[in-house]
Amino acid sequence: MRLELAHVSDDQLRDVAMRANDLLRFMAAAAVAASRVLGQEMYDVQLRGALALARGSIAEMQTGEGKTLAAVPTVAWLAKERKGVHVMTVNDYLACRDARWMGDIYRLLGLSVGYVQQGMTPAERRAAYGCDITYATANEIGFDVLRDRLALDLDEQVHRPFFAAVIDEVDSILIDEARIPLVIAGGDSDGAALAHVADQVVRRFRLGVHYTMDVGAHNVALTDSGIRQVEHAFGCGNLFEERNLRLHTAVQDALEAHALLRRDVDYLLKGDAIEMVDEFKGRIALNRRWPAGLQTAVETKEGVVPKPQGMVLGSTTMQNLIALYPQVCGMTGTAATQAIEFQTVYGLNVEVIPTNRPVIREDRPDVLFETKAEKEQAVIEEIRRAHATGQPILVGTASVEESERLSRMLSDVSHNVLNARNDEVEAAIIAQAGQKGAVTISTNMAGRGTDICLGEGVAALGALYVIGTNRHESRRIDNQLRGRAGRQGDPGCSRFFVSLEDPLMVKYGDLDPRYRNDPESIQRLVEGQHLDQREFLLRYDLPVEGQRNKIHTYRQAVLDGTAPCQSELERQITLRVIDDLWADYLSRLENLRAGIPWQSFAAVPGFFVGIDYRDPHFTFLRHIDEWFPELEAAIPEEVARRLSQAEVDGGLSSVDRGAVWTYLTTDQPFGVWTERFLKGILKKLRGGGT
Repeated sequence: MRLELAHVSDDQLRDVAMRANDLLRFMAAAAVAASRVLGQEMYDVQLRGALALARGSIAEMQTGEGKTLAAVPTVAWLAKERKGVHVMTVNDYLACRDARWMGDIYRLLGLSVGYVQQGMTPAERRAAYGCDITYATANEIGFDVLRDRLALDLDEQVHRPFFAAVIDEVDSILIDEARIPLVIAGGDSDGAALAHVADQVVRRFRLGVHYTMDVGAHNVALTDSGIRQVEHAFGCGNLFEERNLRLHTAVQDALEAHALLRRDVDYLLKGDAIEMVDEFKGRIALNRRWPAGLQTAVETKEGVVPKPQGMVLGSTTMQNLIALYPQVCGMTGTAATQAIEFQTVYGLNVEVIPTNRPVIREDRPDVLFETKAEKEQAVIEEIRRAHATGQPILVGTASVEESERLSRMLSDVSHNVLNARNDEVEAAIIAQAGQKGAVTISTNMAGRGTDICLGEGVAALGALYVIGTNRHESRRIDNQLRGRAGRQGDPGCSRFFVSLEDPLMVKYGDLDPRYRNDPESIQRLVEGQHLDQREFLLRYDLPVEGQRNKIHTYRQAVLDGTAPCQSELERQITLRVIDDLWADYLSRLENLRAGIPWQSFAAVPGFFVGIDYRDPHFTFLRHIDEWFPELEAAIPEEVARRLSQAEVDGGLSSVDRGAVWTYLTTDQPFGVWTERFLKGILKKLRGGGT
């Protein structure tokens, strides 16, 4: 079919594409358009990937197989409806690059294309979303949804109704980042003073004396001695009384900031700002924060001025954002290991697309050591051995700290270091990583979305040698690193060096004693555990998301005039009332989630009176089922009250609601609150003395 269309004019090709009702004929036209624009033929496997996407599946295509181009026929096919297709990328650079790179193909087919970047004006964003095809990060799309939900006029909104999403690196968006909330906040911050005092107390605490730490659960808890120290320092009486919840939370946040969060591993200190490091990508996590109290605690620990947290005005998760699209598909190099979750949670099948050429990369068995020191010495010796032959080497490490430590140990060998501290030179370093004699020490930055091209004569030396210094919690992350070698039929090899002191082995080695020395089996257990956690948390999300959609459907009706208001004054007041009451409701839900462990253990005689002590999920559902109707009933009452006040005052106050800002937060980074509250119960059982 491609041969049939190869000789028609551009206008005829466009006409064929726009008139095509048959998917295969359209794909052929799109492939011909790509050939004319880029000067390269699409591989059959790329078209197989495109067909998988068109079926609404996830196409697993290996590194170097041309996923960016493979998506184009499907994106164009969906865009024929003129309802808007969003192509989600992992960063702004790729959104801009891919829109420009593929743009002429779309235009040849009669379709418009745009892209969204951080810092664009609302008018620029509206124009980009108005195109048939829009390239953007999932974060930018989500933040625009949140801003649209606070608009006081239709002209302030930038989105149109959602239609279809094609997601690049779909496992990153739907698995790794599914639980990371996108937040819009405004108003004044508080809590900095309390955080400072809590920090001064916690700084003097010693592990084993004032607190205990469970490395596997990534959790810390005050000992009886620590509890007494806090109660004495603040003169607060029983720390576990409900009236001390804010104080207890501030102390726990300070303790987690000092004991669990490590500079140069979990975050970097850049100037006067804390920059979180994305554990999956090894990059600075732009605009991401920990939950308000913990963020303030880390900033206080490092002596920087805390950022304003304000009041949460709205939030959503990637999971809920994707649910807005009637049609979803995606692509990645690593989806098969999560196939069950993609199917059960998202209803997406995974189709594994064969490579254009056979993969001949040699994935060597892991080398296991007792100690981290032994492992790192072996890694250094292996680098020196391979480097002596001229073979290029990519070393994947787990953190900025580890990459810099290995760099110091390798001072006698010329090498480059790539991590979140110097990500601005990423392109230059990656461009050299496949050259003869190159040694590159990197974090996960080099593990996804990078294409390392081999230099002249390197294939004869064995091509790229990938060395992993840790097994990650997910096999997908390891496979992404491996995939840097052996692209498009090139040779290459990979090997992981592992020790029993690595984070994976220390945190999870006791899950099943049979797998104490088997990292891959531990990874499977951990992946199952993480799936259970995501499904558990989804149980809390779904009912709230239903309420959120109901509120915003009503708000949009007020905004566009389909919900009748007697005057423009009433419309503006109604919009502000909805926003204010919804923000209050979100705050109430957050307090409920924090306080549920108190309530769930309230069966202890005298602990709490009149509070349901059934399981936490039941308690949560019971409260929101009671509170949401109260919220709905309060809206017209508050509108009437403010309308009467406005008539007395002669109109609506012109006071601005203040600046708003958007950011991502890490949801429940250190698990649930149950352990700390259980200590309070034990104190009650012992007599409640201080």
